Amino acid sequence: MKRLFVIATLLGAAPALADEGMWTYNNFPSAKVKEKYGFEPTQQWLDKVRLSSARLAGGCSASFVSPEGLVMTNHHCARGCIEQLSTAKKDYIANGFYAKTQAEETQCPAMEINQLESITDVTAELNKATQGLSGKQYADTLKAKMSELEQACSAGDAKVRCDIVTLYQGGQYNLYKYRRFQDVRLVMAPEHAIAFFGGDPDNFEFPRYDLDMTFLRVYVDGKPADTSKNYFKWSEKGAKEGDLTFVSGHPGRTSRGLTIAELEFQRDFVLPKTLMQLSEMRGMLAEFQKRGPEQKRISNNILFGVENALKASKGRHEALLDKKFFAQKAAAEQELRKKVESNPEMKKKYGAAWDAITKAQEEFRNVRTELVFQEHILAQSSELFGIARTLVRGAEELPKENGQRLREFSQAGLPALKARLFSPAPIYPELEIARLTFGLTKMREELGADHPFVKKVLGKESPETLATRVIKGTKLREVKLRQSLFDGGKAAVDASKDPMIALAKLVDPDARAIRKHVEENIESVVRKNSELVAKAKFEVYGTNQYPDATFSLRLSYGAVKGYLEDGKKVEPLTQMAGTFERHTGEDPFALPKSWLKSQNVITGTTPMNFVTTNDIIGGNSGSPMINKDGEIVGLVFDGNIQSLGGEYGFDESVNRTVAVHSEAIIESLRKIYGATRVLEELRPGSTKVPPVKANPAG
Repeated sequence: MKRLFVIATLLGAAPALADEGMWTYNNFPSAKVKEKYGFEPTQQWLDKVRLSSARLAGGCSASFVSPEGLVMTNHHCARGCIEQLSTAKKDYIANGFYAKTQAEETQCPAMEINQLESITDVTAELNKATQGLSGKQYADTLKAKMSELEQACSAGDAKVRCDIVTLYQGGQYNLYKYRRFQDVRLVMAPEHAIAFFGGDPDNFEFPRYDLDMTFLRVYVDGKPADTSKNYFKWSEKGAKEGDLTFVSGHPGRTSRGLTIAELEFQRDFVLPKTLMQLSEMRGMLAEFQKRGPEQKRISNNILFGVENALKASKGRHEALLDKKFFAQKAAAEQELRKKVESNPEMKKKYGAAWDAITKAQEEFRNVRTELVFQEHILAQSSELFGIARTLVRGAEELPKENGQRLREFSQAGLPALKARLFSPAPIYPELEIARLTFGLTKMREELGADHPFVKKVLGKESPETLATRVIKGTKLREVKLRQSLFDGGKAAVDASKDPMIALAKLVDPDARAIRKHVEENIESVVRKNSELVAKAKFEVYGTNQYPDATFSLRLSYGAVKGYLEDGKKVEPLTQMAGTFERHTGEDPFALPKSWLKSQNVITGTTPMNFVTTNDIIGGNSGSPMINKDGEIVGLVFDGNIQSLGGEYGFDESVNRTVAVHSEAIIESLRKIYGATRVLEELRPGSTKVPPVKANPAG
């Protein structure tokens, strides 16, 4: 895998080069875009694009694409909703979904969509509140001030979400105010076979031939939301080679600004353990799927996520193992530290920051395993345990003053927490038992059978026996019971005899203790000293740089452009005809029947997928790809294999964003799915052309 990273990109040491950067909307380099591409985005243009963009609160991006609340995202981003609405008799993952009328649009059980309304810099307020503080006092004060600002922003309005976003490793804090849409309904989704055509073998590869799209709609008071002022119109012809493109989305996380000590910790400790656990989890799920077709159906979405995470983690690990790349990272850090050391005033303010972070990483290595298996693993292994823990902790946290609560129970975040807690999404006991058994087994393996926490949790039971007992015995699948326990507070939770509640109460003291230790003695040190490193960068190199990704809205720019791989040119666009040429009839290269029946009516030269030089990362899935006129030319769904190192740096020569071409979406809606209602919203008047025989999804 080719790894070429310019030193300036590695540590944010200088203004970004080439098409690099996931830029915040209040610091977008419009002049730089004009210099290279001849187009300068105005503030009005930026505001329009920001308000037309959307975020799936569960971890993806999206966009408004009609005046009536129509939202476009990836199929793999909406898989949770599609699967939750499916049954053994109506499998919308396998057969697709299309609401021919508005009345048939079906509400997603657990989906929230956010629209970013405003960004406010609150750095001064937070710095003033924490000035001169360290350790526990710093952590507590920062948490309390963040909660105070978020609560004042939302003002108790359940339709508003406010988040403090930490930028530049603490060098800057912005308050993001979102409009929340919690009534989200499924409108159209193709079959999984074409949405993820090529499966895991093609994942993070190019050429690609995927129709990874889904259409949703947001409702307000039972009616489609009015988005007439802020939505992306559809382009007439899409994008061609050389065209300027923008991606407006929510990249999840990058680590380009981390210190060498932090990167070494990821390389030598975190990523190897993550890869091992994901590999074992994939094996467990593969075995579960062999139990029968229904077991396969209910676990497909989880397996998809595990396989995607495994491939992405492997790419990140390979990037950090690249000696040349890592040497460049080290050189960039040393350059900055020398500049700090040579200035007495800067040395006094910032000189000790790197060593403090290094020491914190050493301490973290000693306790991370306990943090993972006491605080995180059970909630990650069982939806029902996660519900139980939320109820147990909510009973403890909600009576406290807002600033003293665990961050996830802050007043501003309660509407989202309640939406998840009271979601009617189906929970499958057999899958829950398999997953929780796996989590408990890993807990015993990693901590050891003699560890006090393991003995406390398992007692005389095996992981499978305990998992089976609490899953079969709990009544927490009933939403009404969750509601009564939540409303009843500590008295109701303490009186509950539910075995899952009992398990959550049993483990919570240990989980809280290790979390408290890490937050107060390790995370607070890293946060405080990362803030100092960021300020040192600002003093040395200026502020004309982008921050690491934080799952907050960013805008990147680039162009439709191929690349070289193993000495061969990879063309930037594929065509729909190539989809049929790639069809083998065997998964994952088996096209759905609707496509095979429509082969003769599709225009084979229609662009299918394409690549651009836009800088993206996981979380950008579902992002709109737009042109300078703010029109949809594509739908982002992946990056190429070279882009996986984008966690730590960007190389424009090979890093590529992969998108569905806008014309492939139109062609398939019209000629394959007969989705005229959606087509008319995207391109008003387009359904007046002579109809084409279509094969609607199920």
